[in-house]
Amino acid sequence: MSTKDCPFCDIHDPVISNRLAYVQYDSYPVSNGHLLIIPIRHVADYFDMTPEEKTAVMELVGQGKALLDQELKPDGYNVGINSGSAAGQTVMHAHVHLIPRYRGDTDDPRGGVRAVIPEKQKYLEGAIRGIRVRS
Repeated sequence: MSTKDCPFCDIHDPVISNRLAYVQYDSYPVSNGHLLIIPIRHVADYFDMTPEEKTAVMELVGQGKALLDQELKPDGYNVGINSGSAAGQTVMHAHVHLIPRYRGDTDDPRGGVRAVIPEKQKYLEGAIRGIRVRS
């Protein structure tokens, strides 16, 4: 993907920004307040970012959380990075998802990000107590 075709390289009214990254609301939100934290430099994925870009992005994750805590008061968060098409990345410009979660938004939120592979989301009871159980 070239920078001229990249939707994240055309920055419009960021919610928050710093020298190396910015925050915008997700156009296809998972929940109310879903934010994307995006490095300004066009870089394919998180692992291609410089240490300084990673620091800048993570600072904005914290600032985004503070903003959402104040405005929407969610009950929890999922923070996610899709790296590569096999992991579900659809825009090949690095970005971090900050997804506010609300009590009752799903019947059973246990397993959280494990739901990317649905049959792996549900833990066996022993795994919840910290005992590694393979299925």
